Amino acid sequence: MEFKEVIQNRYSCKKYANRQVEAEKLTAILNAGRLAPTAKNLQEQHVYVLQSAEALAKIDAVTPCRYGAPTVLVVAYDSENVFTYPGGKRDSGAEDAAIVATHMILAAADEGVDSCWINFLDPEELAKELGLPANEEILMLMDLGYAEEGAGPLPNHSSRKALNETVTYM
Repeated sequence: MEFKEVIQNRYSCKKYANRQVEAEKLTAILNAGRLAPTAKNLQEQHVYVLQSAEALAKIDAVTPCRYGAPTVLVVAYDSENVFTYPGGKRDSGAEDAAIVATHMILAAADEGVDSCWINFLDPEELAKELGLPANEEILMLMDLGYAEEGAGPLPNHSSRKALNETVTYM
């Protein structure tokens, strides 16, 4: 699929079929995240792949937004291995993890796998539930799977502001 098609046609799937993502496709998706750029190439991301009924139940306990996906990726980052920007008020952790997640979402679309970015949760509660190390902070969850028949984008999916409403040349 052409990249323009990937970014134009990808949508946040909210209803998944009971069909697991093939191992080779999941590996391609995870590898796209691994190849994502990070500040100073620190690669502070850590991705957890949840597929067991027990693990998915832990997701369901902290958010209503799994939408039946058979796989959920938990995208976290090592808060002790980040680049602190000049001024000391920001660091690279959340933005690098967001770049990693975006690469994986676009790779999923390219592989024909549906996804949904989920941040409707308490990340500290989920980290505790999953037993993650104290230095890892969860950025988001990503549902992965195949859309159930009849599922599709929200009606306003194609509605976008004009470029001149979101971009200013200076």
